[in-house]
Amino acid sequence: MEKLTARNSEEGKNTILVLQGPNLNLLGERETEIYGTDTLDSLHLKLEDHSKKLGVRLDYFQSNHEGRIVDRIQQARLEPVAGFIINAGAFTHTSVAIRDALLGVNLPFIEVHVSNVYARESFRHNSYLSDIASGVIVGLGTGGYRVAVEALVSQLVRAGVFDGEDPLA
Repeated sequence: MEKLTARNSEEGKNTILVLQGPNLNLLGERETEIYGTDTLDSLHLKLEDHSKKLGVRLDYFQSNHEGRIVDRIQQARLEPVAGFIINAGAFTHTSVAIRDALLGVNLPFIEVHVSNVYARESFRHNSYLSDIASGVIVGLGTGGYRVAVEALVSQLVRAGVFDGEDPLA
């Protein structure tokens, strides 16, 4: 994305939407040797603590249904959301619809994957999102979300969308 934009209001200023795709509701239970033992709830609690230190509000949405994710992305254009962190799960490799929704709202986003998708099956090497993302984080476990929050906040501060200090400076 060439230009960072945001739709902020005083009430919802500095809000980032964290989107979780299919099977992420099973985080901590499913293939723990790949995805670790953090549950989605424990991950979100850790992110809450970290985001408060950065002066950022996080909203969360998880769905196993592609259309619901598309709807939530589109809904964000009517809200004071400055950007997204998205782990689209398997939809990363298949969904033109999610790609088009992200392009349609024209907000910056960081793509996150818990596992190193490039060290796995070849079909996971293709992403419909990476070339339009403002950053991509893979293989850092659930800690990658924390890095994603810092990276997106840094981009938004440097673009003048968010007030405050650049966490990566």
